[in-house]
Amino acid sequence: MNTEEKSSNGLLKVGLIGTVIAALCCFTPLLVVLFAAVGLAAVVGYLDFVLLPALGIFNRKGTRR
Repeated sequence: MNTEEKSSNGLLKVGLIGTVIAALCCFTPLLVVLFAAVGLAAVVGYLDFVLLPALGIFNRKGTRR
C-alpha cells in the first residue's frame, strides 16, 4: 500500500466519522420529538449526559495535530 492509498483511506475514515457526527446532530431534535410522542419525554433530560461529553471528546480530537 503506497502513501496515496493510505492518505485516501484516512480521508475516507475522517469523512465517515464526520458524517456520523453530523447525522447525530441533525437527528437529536427529531429524537426529542419522537420520545415525547411515544411518552418517553423524561428520558430527554438524560441526553445531555451523553451528547455533551461526546461533543467535548470529538472537539478535542479535532484540534490535535
